[in-house]
Amino acid sequence: MNRDGVPYGLGATALGIIGLVFGDFALQWQPVPKDLPGHHLLALVSAVVMLVLGLGVLWSRTARPASAALAAVYLGWVALHGPEPVAAPASVGSWLGLAEILSLSAGGLALFTLSTQPPNDRLRLAARLIYGLCPLVFGLSHFAYADFTAKMVPGWIPYPLFWAYATGAGHLAAGLAILFGVAPRLAATLLTAMMGSFVVLLHIPRVIAAPGSQLEWTMTAVALSLTGAAWALRQSLPRSEPSGALAFDRVGLDR
Repeated sequence: MNRDGVPYGLGATALGIIGLVFGDFALQWQPVPKDLPGHHLLALVSAVVMLVLGLGVLWSRTARPASAALAAVYLGWVALHGPEPVAAPASVGSWLGLAEILSLSAGGLALFTLSTQPPNDRLRLAARLIYGLCPLVFGLSHFAYADFTAKMVPGWIPYPLFWAYATGAGHLAAGLAILFGVAPRLAATLLTAMMGSFVVLLHIPRVIAAPGSQLEWTMTAVALSLTGAAWALRQSLPRSEPSGALAFDRVGLDR
């Protein structure tokens, strides 16, 4: 079992199973036009690819090629999201889908670096810098759509608007820390914990309440995948790193 990639692999596996069950792509995360010829067949093929690669990440012997392949697959979905921010560059929402998928691609790259001997410091740095940009978009979206975010907070938790802003601030702080190398491993650890809490406190109860909803299942699988990407990045980072480690010569410390 590849412990570093468990949540990341489970998230991809879940997306594959959901795709097979519903016979569709992962909604807005895989923006394939409904009128595309062979849409249903392509969705099933995509689901099988996600399922196989997700399981591959979980198995230590296949984790290296599977994580690299998943990073490439997610990068392909990044390309499909490209027109959205181009059409509306000032809209945070247009960047959100791209940032989510880009973070998953960076997570796969981070997992891949864990299995390279000796560790590829340039790839590890690239994964950190690419990933570090994504929580900034997540955080800005919490502020730009604070009322919507507050409605996602479970009803038993008081002051939902506060938590919308607090989690947004948490994303921003983690993204900046990871990007600029200020205690990036700690930042990735806390980000993993926060995202994991979303899965447990928010998404799983929503699936239980609406077990037939493709959207709820997909949101849960994506949230789990995002948690896995943050954990993969955390595992790829050195235990200590000089502050402001943006230069290529600032990586390479032992984990």
